[in-house]
Amino acid sequence: MSLFNPSRDQARQFFFEAWRKFHANEPLTALEKMVAHVMQMHPEYHPVLDMPEHYREQEYFPEMGETNPFLHMSLHLSVMEQISIDQPPGIAAAYRTLCERHGDEMTAQHALMECLAETLWRAQRDHTAPDQTAYLEAIRRVAEG
Repeated sequence: MSLFNPSRDQARQFFFEAWRKFHANEPLTALEKMVAHVMQMHPEYHPVLDMPEHYREQEYFPEMGETNPFLHMSLHLSVMEQISIDQPPGIAAAYRTLCERHGDEMTAQHALMECLAETLWRAQRDHTAPDQTAYLEAIRRVAEG
């Protein structure tokens, strides 16, 4: 598996294996612990994680109202990593503000994930690199409420 650019199947297998190891009480890497925490926050994804043979190849269509649980969990991991290193600068403070306002980490992360998803969507649509300035501005706006 490429560490920096895993295929869709490799990324999904990582989630399935972390879930399996979590339930088997096997030792988890630091990243697997993070993903297990995200999985615990999302019980609606447990049936998917329990059936890798069925969901490994599943297609998800946002235009039909479908949420891709693997993308959603990946966005959680991205935001959690950004918060842990405060990159982009200010995201950790915005996260603390959102946690205080909403009273829970999942709602705060979801607010930041919307900013990240929008930034990534625009970059993909425009065939450009993600706009860090626009991302920081979106984070600032959501934190200010």
